[in-house]
Amino acid sequence: MALGKLPDSGGDEYESDDGSIFAEINITPLTDVFLVMLIIFMVVSAAALQREKDKLERVAEEMESSESAGLKINLPSGAAQEIDPGAISLVVTIPPEGAIVVNDQQIADENQLDNIFRSAFTRDKDTQVVIKADAGVHHGRVVGVMEKAKRVGLTRLAIATSGG
Repeated sequence: MALGKLPDSGGDEYESDDGSIFAEINITPLTDVFLVMLIIFMVVSAAALQREKDKLERVAEEMESSESAGLKINLPSGAAQEIDPGAISLVVTIPPEGAIVVNDQQIADENQLDNIFRSAFTRDKDTQVVIKADAGVHHGRVVGVMEKAKRVGLTRLAIATSGG
């Protein structure tokens, strides 16, 4: 803190008749402290944001690699692959009106679909199931058919799409 004399209204600016003293606060050290604190907070907040970002990325990776609804989901990163035409296949067609068709035969109920999957698995464990679902079919029905095939042991599942 600096000490000085108050200037009077007349006469010399630096002299005072009554000798009154005024105090002047030097704010330079205070400003330095605030700037240092600002820098510290900026560094700490950047580190905290990076830690949260890393945590969110780890959670997203765990969700992608975890099993969802009994099916392991590996999202494709490239173009679609052709299915093996020489392998034994079951073609399951799911039209929007509801009747499931397997290899051009209409299925009466869901238990019959389980029996078809079981018999195909006992004949050949590498049987591939090609699901041809209409675009208007609910996602849950397609997933239900896939879960039935997987429950029996059929792991080679494919979803047919229209070309182009």
